[in-house]
This record gives sequence, C-alpha cells and structure tokens, in this order.
Amino acid sequence: MAVTDEAIEKIKGMIVSGALRPGDRLPKESELAAELGLSRNSLREAVRALSLIRILDVRQGDGTYVTSLDPQLLLEALSFVVDFHRDDTVLEFLAVRRILEPAATAMAASRISEQQLDALTAQLDKLGTTPSVEELVACDLEFHRGIVQSAGNSVLCSLLDGLSGPTTRARIWRGLTQEDAVTGTLREHRAILAALRDRDAEAARSWATVHIASVEQWLRSTL
Repeated sequence: MAVTDEAIEKIKGMIVSGALRPGDRLPKESELAAELGLSRNSLREAVRALSLIRILDVRQGDGTYVTSLDPQLLLEALSFVVDFHRDDTVLEFLAVRRILEPAATAMAASRISEQQLDALTAQLDKLGTTPSVEELVACDLEFHRGIVQSAGNSVLCSLLDGLSGPTTRARIWRGLTQEDAVTGTLREHRAILAALRDRDAEAARSWATVHIASVEQWLRSTL
C-alpha cells in the first residue's frame, strides 16, 4: 500500500506541477515507471486508483489520459463515498446542506434569469397540489439543483449534488409519516421562488434555511 501511495503522489506531483496537463496522454507504462523510479505493478495500481476518482481516464487500446479535472467530474467521487453513509450520519449531511444551500440560493437571487424562474414555476405548477411523496422528492431535487446551478459556482453545485443522495430517504420517510409535510414543502418552494423573483437574496436565504431545517428538525425528533 505504501508503494502504491508513493506512486499516486508522484503522478499527482506531475499534474500539480504542470508536467501533465488536462487532456495529456501519459507516457507508456514502462517509460513512466522508469522515469518515476517505480515498479510497473505499483504504477498500475496507482493509475487504477486515480481513474476511480476521475483524475485519470484509462482508454482500452489507446492509453491513459489526464481527465479535464473539471470540478463536477472530480466531485463525482463524493457521491460514491456518501452512498456508504450510515443512517445515524444523515443529520450531519443535512447540517452541511443547511450551511451551503442557503448561501447558494442567496447567490442565485441576483443571477437567475426570468426564463429559469418561469421554468421552475412551471415545474411546480405541473406537480400540482397533491403529488405523491416520491414525485415531490424528485421535484425537490430538481428544484434545488436548478437554483444552485443558477448561482454560477460549479464546485458548490457539485458538492450539493453529491450531498443530496443521503437525505433523499429521510425526505421520503418524512413525507410518509409527518402530517402536512407535502403541503409545507410546496409552500416553502413557492416562498423561495417568490424571494428569487423579488431578487431578495436574504429572503431567499432565509426560506432555504427554513426549508432544510424543517427536515432536519423532524428527523432529529424521530431518532
């Protein structure tokens, strides 16, 4: 493991220093191993590990390339990691979401276009007043993703996208067991949208905080 870690660090060093840039093809395995003073086995393990976290792209029959290193691509690994969460850590994921998402919603207030606002309104209108819990949660994910994308920060968007998975089951559970949860969620969505239309960043931030905190508070009371 230590040898593989060393190999990973050496490849990382080449990328950070600019010796390997996004889209570059790595030298042949034998040449790179000799250049870095590594065994071919340890180099192979390092390449496999770095491909799993989207740093490298192994193309069968073509070679190994540095990926675009785009934040959204790199943060896909976060989604993979959080899929292994335990139920008792859901509150921690919600707490992080409560810190980040209201800030993103406030940022979106000055940047979201009228066309995007109209699309979000149409999405809510299509959902109606009595959706199933599953329909509501699916809409909730798309609703917030659309707002966060409008904030104009791809890293923040990717982080929140990765964090949304662990809280999905909690939201479905709440919708099935808490009276008026569906109605309350729809009301909060409309309030967030109204604040965005008014370009009121602080009202948008406040409503987003209330929206996430309500799920967090309910879950805390049930555990």
